[in-house]
Amino acid sequence: MEQPTPSNHLSRANYATIWESVARAVPDRPAVHADGRTMTYRELDDAAARVAGTLRAEGLGAGSRVAIFMYNRVEYLVTVYAAYKIGAIPVNINFRYQGRELAELLRASRAEALVHPTSLGRHVRDAAADVVLPNLVLAVPDDDGPTAPGRPFATALDAEPLDPQPLSPDHQIFMFTGGTTGTPKAVVWTHGNLFDSQLFSIYGSLPVAVPKDLDEVTRIAARTDLPPTVTLPLTPLMHALALFNVMNALVLGGCVIFLPSVSHNPQAAARAIHEWRVTRMIVAGNAVVGPLVDVLDSPEGAGLDVSSLTTVLSSGMAWSDELKLALIAHAPRATLVDIFGSSEGGPFAYGVVRGPQDIPCHPRLAPGAVVFDTELREVQDVPGATGVLAYRGQMPLGYDGDPERTAQVYPTIDGVRYVMPGDHVRVLGDGLVELLGRGSAVVNTGGEKVFPGEVEAVLVEIPDVTDAVVFGTPDPRWGEVVTAYVTTVPGSPLTAEQIQEEVGRRLAGYKKPRKVFLVDALHRSPSGKLNMRALRAQVPELEAGQHA
Repeated sequence: MEQPTPSNHLSRANYATIWESVARAVPDRPAVHADGRTMTYRELDDAAARVAGTLRAEGLGAGSRVAIFMYNRVEYLVTVYAAYKIGAIPVNINFRYQGRELAELLRASRAEALVHPTSLGRHVRDAAADVVLPNLVLAVPDDDGPTAPGRPFATALDAEPLDPQPLSPDHQIFMFTGGTTGTPKAVVWTHGNLFDSQLFSIYGSLPVAVPKDLDEVTRIAARTDLPPTVTLPLTPLMHALALFNVMNALVLGGCVIFLPSVSHNPQAAARAIHEWRVTRMIVAGNAVVGPLVDVLDSPEGAGLDVSSLTTVLSSGMAWSDELKLALIAHAPRATLVDIFGSSEGGPFAYGVVRGPQDIPCHPRLAPGAVVFDTELREVQDVPGATGVLAYRGQMPLGYDGDPERTAQVYPTIDGVRYVMPGDHVRVLGDGLVELLGRGSAVVNTGGEKVFPGEVEAVLVEIPDVTDAVVFGTPDPRWGEVVTAYVTTVPGSPLTAEQIQEEVGRRLAGYKKPRKVFLVDALHRSPSGKLNMRALRAQVPELEAGQHA
């Protein structure tokens, strides 16, 4: 299916209005399965309406911010839906945050309500030492620990349901970026432009025309002759890829599966795919797919059928060709899509694998994506050229309350607005590009520029290497030297010297890491990000250990 052109009618859409219409059309269809319970569309809509009534009774309305500090749970989705029903804005908060970080984000977002599980209650109590908590705090019971701040979430479910309200497509949706060097900033979408940006993701694989209005959206969702949409997010809803795909599943009248475990549980994931005939899975590259493939390859996975998978989406982490083929061996109907985007917008490029014929996999520029050189000339049709990725099309309004940063990342060039976060690529030709990394991370070693992404891509292809990160560290002679942290499979005999030799065989000598540290883990965030400041600070200690 070709990339659809956004409909003028649907650019005036609001997600809550769409979901309410779908719920009226298929009230008894399963919407969510979690914790051994299935919630129908009628039940999901009713729960969201009651929480919306609670929010409204506390004085929240259009533009109010509702902070969600939670794992993947049905209450997360209910809270998002409830906020949308009153025109409020859900605020995604990383559930790994400690009290001080939570306080900073509550302050920055000006949250008027907070929803959290009781297991994170201690962080909420710690945050209360640094910031005044919102008047409305709802606690979802998920452990037997001390009493958590706030009142039970169940009290909101007992409230009077709010009747459907007239809602604007201009109501806003925030996605706080996964910052590791400062307080994250909110990227601001409207319901209308986000929905338009998702049209291809929603309808691209279905034998239907792109709907032109709400009635057509509802009719498609109600059809029983279309392939079912059963979505399993194995990455957190606090990140855009998982949340937006869950939202899209509800637009189609599909079912969403939430696993009970907080951390990745590949055994539970494999069983869920088998039991629920999952069709769409959201992953984070090797970190999620590797353990899942290990289970499927083991005797434990012998009786588990994952052939129902038709789409597997990943973004934000390395995903090796080897693991892509290993997954396809178990799910031969699946299309694996490595999405190269950012919190700020896109997508800029896709790497698509359906079988061995697509290996090696190079990202292909998405419709609307271009490459600019330093003179702001388009060079995406010039093989060998390097430049910065940009995208023109449906995109966010910018950053909340930061016009200067908005102007930098969303420049207008020759009358056209782009999103340009700063990712560098090399043009390979025929629409293909090689990712080189974020410009701010470029290593300048002896006057030569080294893009970390290029070196990382080589590192993760080395047998036994499971993850890697590359950055520059200060050097009195070279200015900076290329430095790598590498993790390997347990018991691997691979040495730092062997890793350097292998990179040297594949890349120019100046790109070879002069320092390689073998570490047990990289401790990535759920979105795949790393605290680079902390990693750089550990280098002197690791060097001292090597020379001890």
